[in-house]
Amino acid sequence: QVQLVESGGGSVQAGGSLRLSCAASERTFSSYAMAWFRQALRKEREFVAAITSSGGNTYYTDSVKGRFTISRDRAKNTVSLQMNSLKPEDTAVYYCAADPAGYWSWSPDYWGQGTQVTVSS
Repeated sequence: QVQLVESGGGSVQAGGSLRLSCAASERTFSSYAMAWFRQALRKEREFVAAITSSGGNTYYTDSVKGRFTISRDRAKNTVSLQMNSLKPEDTAVYYCAADPAGYWSWSPDYWGQGTQVTVSS
């Protein structure tokens, strides 16, 4: 069972930055594709960004392109989401997800508990 633990959430003013991190318990983490999703209050969970196991391919939802960057550190078993130019509409609980397929299959098997990001105007 893969355990994912997110950190780095918090409150920031619009235009600010935050960096989320996700630590994985599984030593085979390096073979997993990883992703970030988010869920705002009273809304469905939505995809934010993903990165393949090699780190060679990344995917972003249109609303965060140019502002968010997903990356991974294979040595530390972590995946990060650098969020710049934050907007109030980025406010949500952010979840880390892991996909054993290695490529991004849009069907992750494992989820973290989430970390709150609040952006004030």
